[in-house]
Amino acid sequence: MLTTTLQIPTADGQADAFAAFPGEGGPHPGVLMYPDGFGIRPVLRDMARELAGHGYYVLVPNVFYRTGPTPVLELPEHIGEEARPAIFARLMPLIEAHTTERVLRDADAYLRFLTTRPEVGAGPVAVTGYCIGGLLATRTAAAHPDQVAALAAFHAPVQAAGPDLHRLTARVHFGHAETDLTPEALGELNRTLDAAGIDYTSEIYPGTVHGFTMSDTDAFDPAALRLHWDRLLPLLAENT
Repeated sequence: MLTTTLQIPTADGQADAFAAFPGEGGPHPGVLMYPDGFGIRPVLRDMARELAGHGYYVLVPNVFYRTGPTPVLELPEHIGEEARPAIFARLMPLIEAHTTERVLRDADAYLRFLTTRPEVGAGPVAVTGYCIGGLLATRTAAAHPDQVAALAAFHAPVQAAGPDLHRLTARVHFGHAETDLTPEALGELNRTLDAAGIDYTSEIYPGTVHGFTMSDTDAFDPAALRLHWDRLLPLLAENT
């Protein structure tokens, strides 16, 4: 397994990024992995390494690079409930400033960079994301139907993509936290996906709270993380 830190040229500067990929063979299918709002940190690097171990080139960009390089926020080793108010007081202005226009400009740059890496094959890529990163992944897939063949988003506010959902052509998996989405809201979202003719799975992971994939938070649920891999890996294997 190889890992590296990279600089991605964008319309607004340089975005630092983490990449993990197999050390032999290749070229490999590319995966653009958007982090949650807390950004690139050990748990995201570990998840990128685990995914890369299945034969993928995984690129994790610092989506808040306009504020500064990783780490944009100084975080405790474990993000407990007592630390969250102070962290979110600094994080929410960054999320609110990250407009759809910025998201799409950056997505252009990230995909251009990913698909021109010598370690990445010429076929379609996948996009995945966590929390706010899942919304960014959804908007990226909708804006690049010719490049993105698979989309996965976990504990993500994908409903906020609105009309973009109708533009999806990728195969999709949405894994929702039980505290984020009621069964009624899930039904409404799934009817939207049905009406758009999207090939998808969309489900609430039982007993979960927002952030269930992140092992450095109180929300972490090991069983839900395993389910996340059980859904993600076949999706990528079948579509990239």
